[in-house]
Amino acid sequence: MDAETATSSISFAPPPEPAGPPPAVPPEANALPLHVALSALAGLVASIVWAVTGGGYYWPAWVWLGVGIPVAIHGIVRYGFSRPGSARHGFILHGMVTGLVSSILVIVWGFTTDGVDDFWPLWPLLVLGVALAVHMLVIYADRLPGSRREAQLAERVGELTRTRRGALDVQAAELRRIERDLHDGAQARLVALSLLLGRTEERLSSHPEEAELVRQARAEASAAIGELRDLARGIAPPVLADRGLAAAVEALGRRAATPVTVDAQELHERPLPVVETAAYFVVSEALTNVAKHAPGTSAHVRLAEQDGRLMIEISDDGPGGADPDGNGLTGLRHRVEALDGTLTVTSVEGSGTTVHAELPCGR
Repeated sequence: MDAETATSSISFAPPPEPAGPPPAVPPEANALPLHVALSALAGLVASIVWAVTGGGYYWPAWVWLGVGIPVAIHGIVRYGFSRPGSARHGFILHGMVTGLVSSILVIVWGFTTDGVDDFWPLWPLLVLGVALAVHMLVIYADRLPGSRREAQLAERVGELTRTRRGALDVQAAELRRIERDLHDGAQARLVALSLLLGRTEERLSSHPEEAELVRQARAEASAAIGELRDLARGIAPPVLADRGLAAAVEALGRRAATPVTVDAQELHERPLPVVETAAYFVVSEALTNVAKHAPGTSAHVRLAEQDGRLMIEISDDGPGGADPDGNGLTGLRHRVEALDGTLTVTSVEGSGTTVHAELPCGR
């Protein structure tokens, strides 16, 4: 390789770019140190003048006090703007201001009084201390023994409420599963058995005794189907799971022994299944009571959602006089209260009965 080729194969790295200027320090970072330096200079100058002029009463102490107060205020303001706003931060600022004012009072008292008998800053210091103590109690009230126990109790109550709601949700889901199993399993098999017995009965038309036994068996199967249907409807009607509370209540009204009108226009969204089930049984039991104790009257059902709560109201124009503490209404009240709801019964002689229930929607 000749010299020219070797020279051409050598590559040179580009010269490094000059480093930029160092980051500038914000002016507010230098303000406090500069203020301290200037204040100290003023105090030193006053002390030198005092020494040169012959000493005596040390009047530069007032100069030091005069320049020190603005420095302290500057530091407090600087701290106030350099920390995030919080309750603890406000308490620290309060303490700093209290300390500054207290120090000024004590220093002025020391400069102006020879003895210790007349300590006039006592009352201002007492007021400042009480204000600071009250502020501390307000900020740290949750750390007091009694407040801590109350907080733990409230947390425990909230935990129990959540676990109870979870248990009720699981129970509602399990009941609906049982209802589906009854509807799709045992009830379907009994229907198939009833159809098979019917065909067998037709083929045994020439044997009346055997045909009668088959007919009785088919009647028993039909009765079992009816009982299973009622049982499944008592657990959770299919229409409630499929179409919601409004449709289920309208179906109740159509099957009721008395005329029933349903108003569900203010029901916009479906609540949790456990809430839907409780509301459905409130309406079902109330309509059953109307048919039992006020036959021939009409009933009105209103469903609405207001402020996150489901409102259920069943009213009739019957004779009234219902017992709010009866077994049926008491069971309904317990079912509603288990979901943090309320149930009230208003029944005046001759003015009908109104059952009003409120349940949290729980979405």
